[in-house]
Amino acid sequence: MINKLIEKIKKTNAPIVVGLDPMLSYVPQHIQKKAYQEYGETLEGAGEAIWQFNKAIIDATCDLIPAVKPQIAMYEQFGLEGLNAFSKTVKYAKEKGIIVIGDIKRGDIGSTSMAYAIGHLGKVQVGDKQYTGFDEDFVTVNPYLGTDGVKPFVDVCKEEKKGLFILVKTSNPSSGEFQDRIVDDRPLYEWVGEKVAQWGQECMGDEYSYIGAVVGATYPEMGKVLRQIMPKSYILVPGYGAQGGRGKDLVHFFNKDGLGAIVNSSRGIIAAYKQEQYGKFGEINFADASRQAVLDMIEDITAAF
Repeated sequence: MINKLIEKIKKTNAPIVVGLDPMLSYVPQHIQKKAYQEYGETLEGAGEAIWQFNKAIIDATCDLIPAVKPQIAMYEQFGLEGLNAFSKTVKYAKEKGIIVIGDIKRGDIGSTSMAYAIGHLGKVQVGDKQYTGFDEDFVTVNPYLGTDGVKPFVDVCKEEKKGLFILVKTSNPSSGEFQDRIVDDRPLYEWVGEKVAQWGQECMGDEYSYIGAVVGATYPEMGKVLRQIMPKSYILVPGYGAQGGRGKDLVHFFNKDGLGAIVNSSRGIIAAYKQEQYGKFGEINFADASRQAVLDMIEDITAAF
């Protein structure tokens, strides 16, 4: 799958991923109203509104972008109806030829991690038949439990030719409470990065490993170090836009070949119509505002090189 992602990045010339992390407050009133007329102000109505919102954004941007990244918590808050919207979003994006990175941040003991890996990346056995669950192309993984928690995901990725992005240095302000702690004269995130590179050696594509890393745009100097530690790992870079990252901050996340990183923007794109610079589109044309935000993000990143 890493080969397909790189192919899509080269084709679009857009090393970006749109984070489909919808809150109901992002969903325009006309979409909410229509969903509630059909299903009532219920969890089912909320799920329908989110699904229609996502669908419109995918339709407006699918020719520009290589990937989307739905954050599962934004769907889980609406229970089974939210998960249904998540599932429909994944399937629709893949029908449109877009790579799907499931932002699930799972990580547990071996058997539990295996269940997560099967549910999101693999196939579950039911009698004599096998079925896919959510069927994303990549997922994010929390490595806090060490190899026991990561290996089941790696095993499924090998079997299914899918991929992982493992949390190494996250974009949130308090990430340093643990990730920056000095262990044997080096910050913990460097040790995690080395482990990601080691795991990645087992799962190589043509140019890069199936096993990538998450490194926040808000820490460019740390990204520079981690780029050297993980030369064959693709880096998923959150923190662009709303969290403060800009194109000029991202140069060191990429390799000299212009590859090696994919940058995420969530509310900066999906809620673009709420921003002053895109106000001319209006709420009705929210998806057109999202498309323009994608074009502006591509220009910002490519201009930095």
